Amino acid sequence: MAEIEALQIKYQNALDFLTGKNLVALPDALSDPGLDALSDAAFTDTTSDLSGFVLFGSTTISQQANMSFSAMDAAAQSATDPLTDEIQRAIHVPFYGPLEFGKKSQQLSVAFDTCSADLWIPVGCGDCGTPQYNAAASSTYRTTGNVFNVNYGFSYAEGTLAYDTIGMGGLKVNSQYFGAVTDVSSNFDSDRISGCLGLGFSSIATSGKPTFFENLIMQEKIEAPFFSVHLTRGKASGSKITLGGYDMSKAVGPLTWVSVISKTYWTVHFDGAVVEGNYVSGNVDAVIDTGSSFIYVSQTLANLIYANILGAGPAANYSSGFFSFPCDSNPTISFSLGGHDFGINIQDFKLGQDGYGSTNCIGGIIGLDDAFMEGIVIIGELFGYSARYSVFDYSHGARVGFAPSINNAQ
Repeated sequence: MAEIEALQIKYQNALDFLTGKNLVALPDALSDPGLDALSDAAFTDTTSDLSGFVLFGSTTISQQANMSFSAMDAAAQSATDPLTDEIQRAIHVPFYGPLEFGKKSQQLSVAFDTCSADLWIPVGCGDCGTPQYNAAASSTYRTTGNVFNVNYGFSYAEGTLAYDTIGMGGLKVNSQYFGAVTDVSSNFDSDRISGCLGLGFSSIATSGKPTFFENLIMQEKIEAPFFSVHLTRGKASGSKITLGGYDMSKAVGPLTWVSVISKTYWTVHFDGAVVEGNYVSGNVDAVIDTGSSFIYVSQTLANLIYANILGAGPAANYSSGFFSFPCDSNPTISFSLGGHDFGINIQDFKLGQDGYGSTNCIGGIIGLDDAFMEGIVIIGELFGYSARYSVFDYSHGARVGFAPSINNAQ
């Protein structure tokens, strides 16, 4: 399966990163205690007040009232970008939206990925079939001449490290570093997606530079140090990402906060799972990965989880690690993350039949080699990012918040 092959490269350094090895130092400004106050103020008594949201063309801009922070730029705001789901890709980074590049704000679509930390787009790429950036048209574009290279399994992107003004929905970062890619593998070509915007922590950036979102914080361009994500279920359109704000009209309940335990990926503690009322211990790191389709665990943990589902067993028509269970059953499964329980919607967990005419359905928790998954689970889209409104916050030592999504009421 293409996604599993890609994961093996994407997370080949996970054990090193999660144990503090080979990391780039995060800028001190991202640990400023003042960020806590900004975040708390943004959520105080405003979760049901959406009067501050106004539309500028096709982009939603939040300019929240009664927020005057001495640390913030007078033009600080937040911006919402529409996201589109790209399902059939060599690497599953499914949700993409527009970014603006250079002096003349050339617009290109990039995939948004919470488990990488680099931004790259094609520049002067002769063999690229994707829309690319015309750097010659921007007087602010500069190249460092340093090599830039990222790998995603059997896919790659190579070029040089450059910088320019980059924006989204009215927010702009000056001198944002990115990979100006001149060579990509053929399976990256798309008539829609030009590149990738990493939203993980810059401690794992190939470039060694702060991410676009981190620069929005440090250049005081946003009102609060978090971004939020609303994903639709089973639709190509309707998803949104908001940088520096949130839209709680997309939620039907309060946020539950889970502390980040490693500022590399967005990593929280996986306590364990409750499957059909039975507890399965985990005690490993859980990476919140909106760019992966499923939930990936060690083969041993997968065996324990499916042992609690009546009639479950190895899938007949899929590779090792996939399990199936009777389609007419609706097993209850919840994950405990950082001491909080989150149920998995059966619509997300039940993937489809185990072959034509089968009465068994494939489960969305996949077992991978124990050695590869040592100390880690990967919480992909199946966890229910479409069932939850998600907030990724740099303050309070870094945390992730989940609220029930309006999708659950539809």
